[in-house]
Amino acid sequence: MALVVRALCALAVLGTGCSLEPGAAPTAITVRIEHSRFVPAVLEVKAGESVRFEVVNDDPIDHEFLIGDETVQDLHERGTESHHGARPGEISVPAGASAETTYRFDEPGTLIFGCHLPQHYAYGMRGVIRIEG
Repeated sequence: MALVVRALCALAVLGTGCSLEPGAAPTAITVRIEHSRFVPAVLEVKAGESVRFEVVNDDPIDHEFLIGDETVQDLHERGTESHHGARPGEISVPAGASAETTYRFDEPGTLIFGCHLPQHYAYGMRGVIRIEG
């Protein structure tokens, strides 16, 4: 049964959260980048859940996928890092490629994911993650 649930979680493109028993593989969510927009732009997860994000960049330009609250997003908007991948929830995604990151959502609330390459965030390249208790 766990194999079936894991397979269904791998197909959870809309991010409606699949829960597995403690210690199981992380939930899988695919986020696509199309025309400098995240699809889907709203995700729902459960507090305490680890999620493996596969971010597929269908655009002909590079993008980022950075998870955090408004303070984290503001820091990245003013930041100077040219490449991401060393921290959970922060990846660079080259044009026409995909990248993965795993992030654990410890507490209920709301986080933002966004791209902070020049003018991308201001253009609206961001989304919301709702973390349910």
